[in-house]
Amino acid sequence: MTLREIFTRDEIAKRVQELGREIPSHYAREKVLGICVLKGAFVFFADLGRSLEIDMEIDFVRLSSYQDGTASSGEIAVKCDLESDVWDKNVLVVEDIVDTGLSLYYFSRMLRSRGAGSVRICALIDKHERRTLPVDVDFCGFRVQKGFLVGYGLDMAQKYRNLPGIYAIDPPEEKAADA
Repeated sequence: MTLREIFTRDEIAKRVQELGREIPSHYAREKVLGICVLKGAFVFFADLGRSLEIDMEIDFVRLSSYQDGTASSGEIAVKCDLESDVWDKNVLVVEDIVDTGLSLYYFSRMLRSRGAGSVRICALIDKHERRTLPVDVDFCGFRVQKGFLVGYGLDMAQKYRNLPGIYAIDPPEEKAADA
């Protein structure tokens, strides 16, 4: 297994700053509740939050579709729920990666059922081609078509979150059999 850098620390920092300028224009000086989806989005959320010049409350949620396995169960569990009331608030959900859309589809519906005034999604990585449920990413850091990514908060079995860039994990090359 090898790590291949996809986005450098500098490329990520530049894109986060661009998002920090883009996002406030959609809120017209209104207050925002920024929700970090744990664990993967914590690094992105911290950097993005410091770049946003908006009136923002902060909260956290932890969702899981894996329960005790390594493949998605297809069902979402809320492992750590919000402390904030979302009623009539502008909610900005910050996620590390949106793939099939299962978690954010469920979570967006949950926020709307609790009376959120608006729900927008900001994702560091959007794998739109893999979407199986209708989830729109309003603010996207990078679009990636394929690959298992780690670094900058993204993990594999809780490892690699601390890497400063984003890396694809390439499978080990198979050695050709001797003839």
